Amino acid sequence: MTVSPSSAPAATGPGAVSPLLSGPLLQRLNERRDGPGWRRLAFHLSLLAVGALLWGYPALPALPTAALWALRLVGLLLLGWGLAFGFCAMHECGHRTAFASKGANDTVAWWAGVLSFYNADYYRRYHQWHHRFTHQPGLDPELEQAPPSTLAGYLLELSGLPWWIGKLRGHAAGLRGDFGGRPYIPAEAAAAVTRSIRLQFAVYAVLLVASLWQANGALFWFWLLPLAVGQPLLRFVLMAEHGGCSTDTDGLSNTRTTRTLGPLRWLMWEMPFHVEHHLYPSLPFHALAEAHGHLAPHQVHTGQGYLAVHRSFLQDPSRLALP
Repeated sequence: MTVSPSSAPAATGPGAVSPLLSGPLLQRLNERRDGPGWRRLAFHLSLLAVGALLWGYPALPALPTAALWALRLVGLLLLGWGLAFGFCAMHECGHRTAFASKGANDTVAWWAGVLSFYNADYYRRYHQWHHRFTHQPGLDPELEQAPPSTLAGYLLELSGLPWWIGKLRGHAAGLRGDFGGRPYIPAEAAAAVTRSIRLQFAVYAVLLVASLWQANGALFWFWLLPLAVGQPLLRFVLMAEHGGCSTDTDGLSNTRTTRTLGPLRWLMWEMPFHVEHHLYPSLPFHALAEAHGHLAPHQVHTGQGYLAVHRSFLQDPSRLALP
């Protein structure tokens, strides 16, 4: 659906509600710093490395077969989560707030997209529209595919299968330079986005040739399979961001902040603080926790953990449906 920006509703963000953070506080929280970004990236890369080592090098001495396979499966999960949640690194760097420099943000975003099977240059423009028209049917590109409204649809969404189908179709269109029906990719950006997608698939092609040349199936065993294993957890957390929320233009009610454990917050680059991020998308990920302390009393959906949120979805899957 093509929408004229002039005919669309107002954006979701600080302008859609009364200012909740003072000017001096917002100025301090908006400070760009490299240290937190490099530390978070090091954590993410370390998870990938540990997962790959456990999954790929099972010949450990003096371990019974059952323990060996348990370690391998742990490695597969860690590798899969690291790959799938590369989406979160790409998302934060796509806002160009994770690091102080534009170059660092764009480089990390692009390679994180390669790992997670997203294209950062396409996604950045797509995501701008998601912020502009958050959870508004017919406008928010995240709602191009209707959310599930039945238990079967909910389980299918968690499996990641619809995501794979959507990604394959979207990348195929991007490789052709076909962005029809996608107003978030303007004509002047189409060539650059097409080049980026083609370069990304050139990387995959090189890895595929190397994998076939060595006859070790590395691209399948160390990327495709782990990424598929990691998708259900990513779908699980992403469904909570707006699922069951209102479809109005108020970021306090159309978005959810979700409580979770520190390791998952680190892996997600603080994305569970999602109301904070939508109200103030200029905030770096490392400032969201402090912002939450100021914004939590005003939020409609806050205080629940992921299990509680999904329990409500299981009790009534129609809550995910749009009006």
